[in-house]
Amino acid sequence: MDYETRVFPHTGGYGRYNRIVVVFSWFPTFAVMLNLFSDIFYTTIPDSYHCKPDPELLPSAFLLSNFSRQAYLNLTIPWVNGSGLSHCELYKYPRNISDLTPDVPRQIVGCTRGWEFARPAGLQSNFVTEWSLVCGDYWKIPLQHICFMTGWIVGYIFFGMLCDWLGRRRCFLLSISLSSLLGAAVCLSSSSVVFLLLRLAHGAALAGVLVATYVARLELCDPPHRLMVTMVSGFFGVFAELLLPGFAVLCRDWPVLQAVLTLPLVLLLSYWCCASVFPESPRWQMSTAQIPQVKKSLQEFSTRNGVCLRDEIYPGESLLTEIDSAYGEESQPRYYSILELRRTRVIWKNCLILSLTLFIGTGIQYCFTRNLHIYSKNFYFSYFIRTVTGALACIFICISVNHFGRRGMLLLFAIITGLSSLLLLALTPYLRGGLVLVFSVVGLLFSQALAMLSVLFAGEVMPTVVRGGCLGLVLAAGCVGMAASSVMELQNNGGYFLHHVIFASFAVLSVLCIMLLPESKRKPLPDTLKEGESQRRPPLFLSPPNRDNLPLLHTRQPLSEYNPDNYSRLVSATRRMLGRDNLPYRIAVPAQPPLLSESETQGAEETLRDVAS
Repeated sequence: MDYETRVFPHTGGYGRYNRIVVVFSWFPTFAVMLNLFSDIFYTTIPDSYHCKPDPELLPSAFLLSNFSRQAYLNLTIPWVNGSGLSHCELYKYPRNISDLTPDVPRQIVGCTRGWEFARPAGLQSNFVTEWSLVCGDYWKIPLQHICFMTGWIVGYIFFGMLCDWLGRRRCFLLSISLSSLLGAAVCLSSSSVVFLLLRLAHGAALAGVLVATYVARLELCDPPHRLMVTMVSGFFGVFAELLLPGFAVLCRDWPVLQAVLTLPLVLLLSYWCCASVFPESPRWQMSTAQIPQVKKSLQEFSTRNGVCLRDEIYPGESLLTEIDSAYGEESQPRYYSILELRRTRVIWKNCLILSLTLFIGTGIQYCFTRNLHIYSKNFYFSYFIRTVTGALACIFICISVNHFGRRGMLLLFAIITGLSSLLLLALTPYLRGGLVLVFSVVGLLFSQALAMLSVLFAGEVMPTVVRGGCLGLVLAAGCVGMAASSVMELQNNGGYFLHHVIFASFAVLSVLCIMLLPESKRKPLPDTLKEGESQRRPPLFLSPPNRDNLPLLHTRQPLSEYNPDNYSRLVSATRRMLGRDNLPYRIAVPAQPPLLSESETQGAEETLRDVAS
């Protein structure tokens, strides 16, 4: 059965209850985004730090009272032109000298007593200052981000498949329980290794919350409201990103901040007790032939939307009967996985193209934000530029995509992102700082819009039976792009130029691939693999209306056609009608007396026997 036209309107459509459930689906997005962007504050290296002075490296006759604080630091720590005091080195003096002039022979050694850090952005202590991850241990910082993104990749794929096997609600409850538990465990990390492992597992659980919520929200909306509902969820993510610096300033220490950010996840556990705020998706239940469950869900949705859905014979009330006749009373549920994509062509192609566009949209943002750091080294400058461009991207998508279509705007976003990247790649040495900033902000704006629209597009063109797994694959590709920036930092930005060239080339390549996508604007969501395979790309330019109108081959449509769906509805309604004993229009036939009395009947029978003998 066609869920969009045959089932959804009879349950109230996008009614009051659907809107309430959608509102409650925005809160998990807020909680997840708080935990996602907290990684920036946990791994920020303070602007200034240096080795702690070691008195054992100074002459035995040295008296600290004879020197000021700055003179003492200049005496013990080498000075590096352009960057101030050395971050990783100390002076070692001979023990038996008394003259401390700059001409005294001295050795340069590594830090022996740790480091003194300035206050990181927002926090007094974070992952870097807690375990002194600088100099020789600097590689652990990008490694932590790579581990965190690896957790998200694994979580998207694993929990995406669970969405198709167990359902949206069960996957959400499982992932929100794990994320709450692991978020609290991160606060108790005793070493950098434990912190890395817990963050990896925590990222996987957070990915499950996000993918289950995103899929369930899409399946509760009708085509006109899907874009706006998704973008409001994006605004919740932007709002979380805006509030995070304030939380960091108030909490000061990273364990306290982690505990505060885990609190919204714990509050979301209330969805476990109140099933009505996050119900199971009836669309998924019907697509997987769970007939008893879907009938119960449809009755609940129709009741809460104020629609009477009974098992009667009238058109609007025969929905449950149609479901029984369409699927059969003894049909067995069938669940699908992303392995089914091996037998598809269109679905697999769409998934691959949208994975590429999301990979480009997330990975190329590092190239633009790095230029912002060159323009200003202030942490909050680049942070709030990124946040504001994210909000502008949401607004621009809301204004344009419903009017011009998903495919056309995705193509425009990819073109502008690629052009901005190529201009910065080729002309940065010849441009003024203001133009570099403008191109960087424009590229960041449209790359974020490219990433947001790719996720929405993927959710709309993937079939319901594999929507969770396919969307998980697309989102995992986006996390690979985010982890690519940490790979560059792991190599001390040695491959930045190659990184920029690769992503700029991919952006140009994606322009050709986007042309192969279908258009999903105001179209129903596909439910089965067959519907997903039937999607075809529209022509780039509108063809003439009479292009295929050949008069000699024109055939006239018959006046009446056989419709098996209407016939099945008629048979079901007739069977229900005839099986009732108290029909209001049953005609009562009066009983007629027999033509012969009982004695006359017996006499006639005896006469017939005598004649026969």
